[in-house]
Amino acid sequence: MTVAIEMGHTTAGAPAALDLEELLATRLLVQGNSGSGKSHLLRRLLEQSAPWVQQTIIDPEGDFVSLGDRFGHLVIDAEEHTERGLQSAGERARIHRVSTVLNLEGLDAENQMRRAAAFLGGLFEVARDHWYPMLVVVDEAQLFAPAVAGEVSDEARKLSLGAMTNLMCRGRKRGLAGIIATQRLAKLAKNVAAEASNFLMGRTFLDIDMARAADLLGMERRQAEAFRDLERGQFIALGPALSRRPLSLRIGPTDTSPRNGTPRLMPLPEAALEDARAIILAAPPPETVRPQRRSSPDLLDQLMAAKSAALEIRPEPVEPPISAEDLAERRERVDRVLRAVLAQPDAGFRVIGVLYQEFVVRCRIEGLASVVPDLPAFRRMLTRARAGLGSDMAGDDAWQDVSARASLLPEDMQGVFMMIARAAKEGWPCPSDAAIARAYGSHSLRRARRLLTYIEEQGLIVCQLDGTGRRTVTLVELAWATAPGDPNSEEAEQGRLAV
Repeated sequence: MTVAIEMGHTTAGAPAALDLEELLATRLLVQGNSGSGKSHLLRRLLEQSAPWVQQTIIDPEGDFVSLGDRFGHLVIDAEEHTERGLQSAGERARIHRVSTVLNLEGLDAENQMRRAAAFLGGLFEVARDHWYPMLVVVDEAQLFAPAVAGEVSDEARKLSLGAMTNLMCRGRKRGLAGIIATQRLAKLAKNVAAEASNFLMGRTFLDIDMARAADLLGMERRQAEAFRDLERGQFIALGPALSRRPLSLRIGPTDTSPRNGTPRLMPLPEAALEDARAIILAAPPPETVRPQRRSSPDLLDQLMAAKSAALEIRPEPVEPPISAEDLAERRERVDRVLRAVLAQPDAGFRVIGVLYQEFVVRCRIEGLASVVPDLPAFRRMLTRARAGLGSDMAGDDAWQDVSARASLLPEDMQGVFMMIARAAKEGWPCPSDAAIARAYGSHSLRRARRLLTYIEEQGLIVCQLDGTGRRTVTLVELAWATAPGDPNSEEAEQGRLAV
């Protein structure tokens, strides 16, 4: 079924239509300086397509919350929810096909990036059975996919940029049609902008932005001057969903409006304010400071102070060293807390920062606050725990050799290698693709197979298949080998795993 959305009209007066079905199979980039009419264009597109397709809007300024009153979009105030809650909300919105507006107004830049990444992650990671078509509109995309590092932390930037890259590079197969709008094309990450195949370019004045816009539209550099002459609400369109040749169009009216419209001139008050200088520059009210009442020193207070001073002079008692039995008992309790954290159903798919925070809280509840490891040590503990190794096995010479070999791999792959090494040492069947994916923190079986291929390319393991399709993994030099195992043994039970 072909659905044509009327965006406005061309300079010749003909209707300018957008093929919604073609848009769902591609991506759209909207660019224009502030005041060029980008938000008006997005609002027109969302209003016209609302009856036909599910939508979600990443709204950093709260401009699109009015869509909820007219079209029933669920407005989610990101300030009132945690990152984990927003990820769950994204998954449920996708499953139940509810159009949403993620309102990021009131948050600083770093929290906007983190919460937007969590919500987009929920949309992206949903199971294959719920890959319904969906428009994902990201306003001010240069905030969430910056070309260079800014004042935010590297972790927040990587999370947000990764979510935007997934949306634009891998979202199409999952039914996600990315629509990104930006004021500054030069500030938008190139790998995100390059994935768009439909373009709507508005008024632009900076040479660097005009040059990039001309490159994307296949225009000559001298033709880029045309972007300066565009009026408000006028755009040049190109792409399979719009036009095969650059086409100038003017966006039509909308049924809704933003909460904060374009500033308009207002007449100044007719009556002049008397004593304006005295009113505007009046001194702030003085702060009320109560005078402190000084009492004469009490004899008992002086004696107590002298006693406290004498106690401070005494040397501090030296804590006795912890015995080996107590140290082993504490390690066992810490391992027990970590196993409880990892026993939760979604623990394998949560970010390490959230896991560490829950681990610290549980340790404090157990009275282990003094022995809580720092984040790097927790990463190493998590790697060993996912491989099924306890703290008592970490000191074994053979496992120290395995840990040294695992350090040659990226940090997120070390747990998978050590899990395979554990199975090989014990002679257990080779872990299935589903088990490897869970240890890596992914739902994808295909990614698990790529992990094994990568580790084998590094010269650490050798994978072999027998005549029945069962897999055996042998560790190089150590000569440990797993028993033959079916790589698809858990695939039927894991219906939620996405291939």
